[in-house]
Amino acid sequence: MLKTFPKGGVHPPENKLSAHLPIRQIPLPPSVTILLSQHMGAPAKAIVEKGDQVRAGQLIATGEGFLSGNVHASVSGKVTRIDEVQDASGYKRQAVFIETAGDEWFEGIKSDDILEKDFDIDGQEIIKRITEAGIVGLGGATFPSHVKLNVPRGKKAKFLVVNGVECEPYLTSDHALMLEKGEEIMVGVQLLKKALNVKLAHIGIENNKPDAIRHLKELSAKHEGIQVHALKVKYPQGGEKQLIRAITGREVPSGGLPVDVGVVVFNIGTVYAVYEAVQKNKPLIERIVTITGKDIKQPSNFRVRIGTPISALIEAAGGLPENTGKVIMGGPMMGKALGNSEVPVVKGTSGILILSDTESSRSIIQPCIRCAKCVSVCPMCLEPYLLMPLAQQNKFDTLEAAHVMDCIECGSCSYICPASRPLLDYIRQGKSSVGKIIRSRKK
Repeated sequence: MLKTFPKGGVHPPENKLSAHLPIRQIPLPPSVTILLSQHMGAPAKAIVEKGDQVRAGQLIATGEGFLSGNVHASVSGKVTRIDEVQDASGYKRQAVFIETAGDEWFEGIKSDDILEKDFDIDGQEIIKRITEAGIVGLGGATFPSHVKLNVPRGKKAKFLVVNGVECEPYLTSDHALMLEKGEEIMVGVQLLKKALNVKLAHIGIENNKPDAIRHLKELSAKHEGIQVHALKVKYPQGGEKQLIRAITGREVPSGGLPVDVGVVVFNIGTVYAVYEAVQKNKPLIERIVTITGKDIKQPSNFRVRIGTPISALIEAAGGLPENTGKVIMGGPMMGKALGNSEVPVVKGTSGILILSDTESSRSIIQPCIRCAKCVSVCPMCLEPYLLMPLAQQNKFDTLEAAHVMDCIECGSCSYICPASRPLLDYIRQGKSSVGKIIRSRKK
């Protein structure tokens, strides 16, 4: 019987239109816009100025404080300005604008595809290189990876869990990466094991990717202490807490972190980025991005430089369909609709989804019929039907008591609701307000 998490979950249509397609290199854009805040925590601080010449992989902004991340130039060229630009959420953020002039790499970076397997390196040096390279979680959360690797005093990591689930409909970037860069991923897993000082790593992959499961199982047989698990297809299997429960049987407590149960989780894309950072001295300046949609001419998995405008991906996939209703950064369950297609690719951009007018239109909101379907599908055992009105009425104390901060914002409740109620929209707003209250209380 396939492993899975025991509570809640839904089964949206998979629509993996770009599965099994090879990774394509998108041409360098004429210019890139590199946000200084593309990770969780404090924005990075620019160390370049207008008029500076930079090379691909060169440090252009340093992480400010422990919870932050370095940012590097993704192309070689000239810094034309440092100014504010709208991000995917519509907020204005500081960014470095670079006019592309060729593709000259910063010294010391190996930009080739030759496999490197140098394990003669200690854990602290691995963490140092990951920190310098600006590696963050590529599954969407963009949590700085070096923070996860610095396990708090009094806690002990016992297992490394690698997330190759990719349960969000449409997205296939991780799937393509596992098929094409499996050996590099194995090296990355061994490096993370060494950094965490653990003996066993678990890789979880949903069973709708049998070729990736087979491939990584064959490779893992050559590496000590790596196990590959086929998981039941159920959304949100890729949630950290759900994945940990499915693979290890351990349950992260309310308000707790994976390390509280001896587990540290990394996305498969992050593992590959760790390999490149440690073995190739290559910072996080590009990633695999899925561009997809039922009406897109050429659904694809692209290797894209950070800062490339979304419009360039759409053009490379055949252009924007005439019936487009929404352009979404991410998948249909947790992604964000974009205000314009000039928003730049950031470290957390896993996919771009084009939905038609029909697919993206919302149904008329109806009164709650008390069917409790939202309760039955919530993987965190919350009561979404109750949390929505509490958020609408600004009852933040009651929201906190009802564990709104445990919500992983998977959207299962909104997906299943027969009354078409925008449960997640309001829960997300309420969670944001409660989070601010908790942070101010701690101060």
